[in-house]
Amino acid sequence: MTRPRVGVAVLTMGDRMPELLALLASVAEQDEGATRVVVVGNGTPLPGLPEGVTGVELTENLGVSGGRNVAWHRLREFGDVDVLVDLDDDGLLVEADVFRRIADLYEAEARLGIVSFRIADETGATQRRHVPRLRARDPMRRGPVTTFLGGGHALSMPMLEETGGWPDAFFFTHEETDLAWRAIDRGWDVVYEPQLVLQHPRTSPARHAVYHRMTARNRVWLAKRHLPAPLVPVYLGVWVALTVARTRSLAGLRAWCGGFAEGIRTSGGPRRPMRWRTVWRMTRLGRPPVV
Repeated sequence: MTRPRVGVAVLTMGDRMPELLALLASVAEQDEGATRVVVVGNGTPLPGLPEGVTGVELTENLGVSGGRNVAWHRLREFGDVDVLVDLDDDGLLVEADVFRRIADLYEAEARLGIVSFRIADETGATQRRHVPRLRARDPMRRGPVTTFLGGGHALSMPMLEETGGWPDAFFFTHEETDLAWRAIDRGWDVVYEPQLVLQHPRTSPARHAVYHRMTARNRVWLAKRHLPAPLVPVYLGVWVALTVARTRSLAGLRAWCGGFAEGIRTSGGPRRPMRWRTVWRMTRLGRPPVV
């Protein structure tokens, strides 16, 4: 294939403008430049973007899923992007070869769908939750995985077309796993590449007020949308047990239970269960879709 062309998408709510501008500067300093850079203002205006950056201002916050779909559609309209790179607006590319490495990866493998970056804090440390596999002891171990990190990743544009993009209804949490499962079920590869680094402040996902509720609701939706029927109660039972064992906040546990009930009674989108051979493939990759 010809050299893949990289496009960049960044979502912002307008409350991290210094960090956003620093990120865009690190994007501009790449030794192999991006064909396009799109910034989506998720319910916010976008004052003072650098020259050459396309801004899209939304009148309401569509969440991570909805905002990323807007960015994907805008890049698709340009018609000159083969690989979409999503970056958190408070992240930073600390090396100048990121896009070149990404283009190399996609040039070498036609069915490469998703590449997950390594997320590291200012000291270079990677939190356990930022390693997209069950055995997370070594954040430097590269290889195929069954999910990926939202803060920094690359997506094949043909893969997005085939899978239908992000699940709008999810808004926030588990949207990456939903997309990864659909990609794997259609024969695309998902790879964790620790040499691709996004520097990101050390944070907790629970800093978002809706985290517990949406985590539970979206996990139920994930199971209902994608798992073969016999695995749905197993998957949800495992996560109920893990959540009860891990959660230290009574208020957080109440919010989680409310989200779980919401997921049971509502729909997160059409049901298209994965094939059993996909279940087996994920099991061989070390993460069967029951945990």
